[in-house]
Amino acid sequence: MAVVQKITPCLWFDAQAEQAANFYVSIFKNSRIESVTRYGKEGFEKHGKPAGSVLTVTFQLEGNTFTALNGGPKFALSPAFSLVVHCESQAEVDRLWDKLGENSDPTWQACGWLKDKFGLSWQIVPQAFFAMLAGNDPVKSEHAMKAAMQMKKLDLATLQRAYEGH
Repeated sequence: MAVVQKITPCLWFDAQAEQAANFYVSIFKNSRIESVTRYGKEGFEKHGKPAGSVLTVTFQLEGNTFTALNGGPKFALSPAFSLVVHCESQAEVDRLWDKLGENSDPTWQACGWLKDKFGLSWQIVPQAFFAMLAGNDPVKSEHAMKAAMQMKKLDLATLQRAYEGH
């Protein structure tokens, strides 16, 4: 029997759940579409979706399970919810920033945050930055945070220099 993730984030889309899931799976390693469910005739008067259209897409990103729901226009994704990606290198930050930021609104980018073309908010953060913030020297941590607040995409070398007081 497969182990089921106890808590699964559900991302509400108008009608782009399948496109979004395929986009995300194409970007992250160790990722796949697990299942697609479809609307039937039942409940049409409530949801208004044609029978056979995509209801949900269950997918994995880096081993974490998500559900994408085509729930209609009633609700939209909000920046109050974001996915944090812990990156091992600047190259990974650059790659994910470029891919997830493709066709997105660049005016919404700040301090490692971006909103993708589907409206989902992401935080693309070098793991080393988290270590800087959690370090034992609060002055160094403040220097790193001050530098980060001036950036859109986080630059690890610049953050490291700021942390070291340069």
